[in-house]
Amino acid sequence: MARGTDEREEVEQLRGGRDRFIDSDGNRAWQGGLVIGQIKILCNNYMDLFPCACAGSSQPLGGIDLAQSKFGPSIWADTFLFLTTEVLLLSDHKAKEASWWWTGKEASSCWLSAKKKKKKEDMPGIRGPSDYSQEPSRDPCLKINAKASPSFLLFFASFLIHRSAIDSIFGEPFNAEPPRSALVQSYVTPVPLFYKRNHGPIPIIDHIDNYSVSVTGLIDNPTKLFIKDIKSLPKYNVTATLQCAGNRRTAMSKVRNVRGVGWDVSAIGNAVWGGAKLADVLELLGVPKLTSSTSLGGRHVEFVSVDRCKEENGGPYKASIPLNQATNPEADVLLAYEMNGEILNRDHGYPLRLVVPGVIGARSVKWLDSINVIAEECQGFFMQKDYKMFPPSVNWDNIDWSTRRPQMDFPVQSAICSLEDVQMVKPGKVSIKGYAVSGGGRGIERVDISMDGGKSWVEASRTQEPEKDYISEHSSSDKWAWVLFEATIDVSQSTTEVIAKAVDSAANVQPENVESVWNLRGVLNTSWHRVLLRLGHSNL
Repeated sequence: MARGTDEREEVEQLRGGRDRFIDSDGNRAWQGGLVIGQIKILCNNYMDLFPCACAGSSQPLGGIDLAQSKFGPSIWADTFLFLTTEVLLLSDHKAKEASWWWTGKEASSCWLSAKKKKKKEDMPGIRGPSDYSQEPSRDPCLKINAKASPSFLLFFASFLIHRSAIDSIFGEPFNAEPPRSALVQSYVTPVPLFYKRNHGPIPIIDHIDNYSVSVTGLIDNPTKLFIKDIKSLPKYNVTATLQCAGNRRTAMSKVRNVRGVGWDVSAIGNAVWGGAKLADVLELLGVPKLTSSTSLGGRHVEFVSVDRCKEENGGPYKASIPLNQATNPEADVLLAYEMNGEILNRDHGYPLRLVVPGVIGARSVKWLDSINVIAEECQGFFMQKDYKMFPPSVNWDNIDWSTRRPQMDFPVQSAICSLEDVQMVKPGKVSIKGYAVSGGGRGIERVDISMDGGKSWVEASRTQEPEKDYISEHSSSDKWAWVLFEATIDVSQSTTEVIAKAVDSAANVQPENVESVWNLRGVLNTSWHRVLLRLGHSNL
């Protein structure tokens, strides 16, 4: 048999199962098995250059059991570089127009072209990968609510089948929170214990010196800003609490099912963010401070991330805030490059992120790629079809996303962190510690603790910096940050329910029952926080 004939026969066999890999529009075929056949031809022609191993998955692709193939699925780095780049190139061709027959010379030429293309694509400095194989390390004490499961082989197989299959086949965005008790150990949350909220793989920095953010849209002076340009502006340190809109979702899910990451009470953290004020950046480009509209009609500022997410059909994560907020120096909106006095790490937006104090975390876009001044609010998925507050009567059959505005400020919130939902304690004095915070720069006027179902209350002490009295909305207080509260109660009954509720400086108070704020996405659960104490053996 002529060299390569058996491989071509195998390709023909693979071709028979290709329909399962064709997109719903019928035009773009990701024929995983067919590509496998192509790789086998390439490997056979370049056996000396690209050694192949037979170890691997026994999961059939395109009708062929790869573990039984003499060529196998695992190949060396340059072959993989050729494969992934060429699959991307061929994705834009219709299946009937693509030529899958390769001579050694053609394959070598295309491989070299792919290497050049890959090098060129790396030049922007930062990129959003399509897999989870290069995730950063995380603190082992974090409670993982959704976790990527990086596996080279699974990625290899899923990429060959269909790029959109990557997330569903081998991993999910990493979402995790610290133990609740860790939150009340310090006013400023240590970076390793700050909650992690992601919608896709963590971006990878290739050439930091080449990283830049384009500022475009309805402004007179669009430009491209490098990190050195942003760092040349006055630096501000802003202590601000970020909170995921889904914080305390698990309690809401006990009433009725909701969709979303199952957060406990720790999808929140307080940090000192360092960077340039967005108002200064925009003024540098000709947009004056305290501006509601540009001369060209821009009224909103959109922030586009480098990371890619399935909710945007593989496009970038994005969100927007009103221009009058972006240009207001008192709003303290930052283009941040530091967190707690250190350079941002990858999980939290390195090299540059947006921080919008007093607003749900979904608007503080990480890994900035571009800033666009636009006429209307961002039309991205997370602005228009998520993070909106609906009443309990709305379900997935009757929801109309256009009837609600995107959620911005978060409501007044508090949670007990020194105790679990059900805690064994010894009779006697028990310390109750937790956090309280409100959005929009509103201070916390008081935190109340009850042991009798809300019939009577005692007021907890409130602090920010240790040994420093907290006064709501005083110039000495951090207006964008949480307060930590503490109260001591006397437990003598066999079971005791402890309740915490906060009141902010505008007299907003947490609602009593989760049922009254239930919504199908499980966001903004700010109901009274309750824990149950039982007498027994305990270290408390």
